Amino acid sequence: MNPDRHLHIVCLDVPYPADYGGACEMYHKVVALSQAGVAVTLHCYDYGRGRQPELDRWCRAVHYYPRNEGHKGLSLKLPYIVASRSSPALAERLAADDDPVLFEGIHTTHPLHTGLLAGRRCFVRLHNLEHEYYAMLSRQAGFGVRRFLYALEGGLLRPYERGLAGRAVFLTLTEGEADRFRAFAPGVDARHLPAFTGRGRVSCQAGEGTFCLYHGNLSVPENEQAARWLLKEVFGRIELPFVVAGKRPSAALKRLAHSRPHTCMVEDPSARELDDLVRRAQVHVLPSFSETGVKFKLLNAVFAGRHVVADARMVRGTGLDTACRVTGGGEGFRREVSVLFRTRFCEGDVAGREALLARRYSDAGHAERLISWIWSHGR
Repeated sequence: MNPDRHLHIVCLDVPYPADYGGACEMYHKVVALSQAGVAVTLHCYDYGRGRQPELDRWCRAVHYYPRNEGHKGLSLKLPYIVASRSSPALAERLAADDDPVLFEGIHTTHPLHTGLLAGRRCFVRLHNLEHEYYAMLSRQAGFGVRRFLYALEGGLLRPYERGLAGRAVFLTLTEGEADRFRAFAPGVDARHLPAFTGRGRVSCQAGEGTFCLYHGNLSVPENEQAARWLLKEVFGRIELPFVVAGKRPSAALKRLAHSRPHTCMVEDPSARELDDLVRRAQVHVLPSFSETGVKFKLLNAVFAGRHVVADARMVRGTGLDTACRVTGGGEGFRREVSVLFRTRFCEGDVAGREALLARRYSDAGHAERLISWIWSHGR
């Protein structure tokens, strides 16, 4: 490790196991920076995942803090995702030296908000533009308490995010998010840094699969909405084998997935089971109902899967549109899926993926870019 490159990373959750998009991005960033010679002091908010010895392999120290969930994390002035992640112990540790700090998500930026780190070199990885994300959740929640709470959180996030604009460099997952954040907070230093994936090479296989696949964390409202839409508007009208796979599906979604003989659900697959499904599928079907962040289901599909059908919101700003068949609406998805289900994924398709992803999604390359920003103070 380079003795002059010490970095604090503050994570909104324990980033291991890397079994959902945010954890995957955080964990593989820690690994890539460590492999590039950075001495990482990792700070994690733990609210159920527990201490993970795997993290000790990559960090010079790992500290865990409880999240103040429920009424303990409520504030009249701060967003809940921030107020519930405020820790005097974390503030004390950050104040003990002058090392740069990388905050993972707006969620973890309470020490930045308080002015504790004035004059320090600080970075914030935006996992979403959170005010946009909570506005989207509010629109999708229908009428009731959840809609009100999401709207309230979004209303608190708008001034909070603007208030941080001059205190850190902001790292976005897509070019479009960097542009939107600059428009939202004029004068902000927002830079595009693609997601860290942990995938060293393309592993997709030439040949033909026997089913179509949608995968994701099904407890996330947007993902459940996408799965329900596919089951009704696409595979409710074409009889091709379709699998929905993911964590914590609702009972209603499980009933819908098993309501037809050609559709089914794989509930809570292990990482190995999910990787096997991704590799064996013939067509990945990926609609999106928002433009927030990079969807790791898309990265998984283009790195390890065969054909991908996605809408414009899923691929915008990712640079992955050439690896997908981009369409929209039920008719568009039905048409493209029907064609690709009978189209062999060939060696030329694999080579095209390798060339594209080597240019745009190299963890080592991303780490070197981030290191240059942190320690050269340049763009």
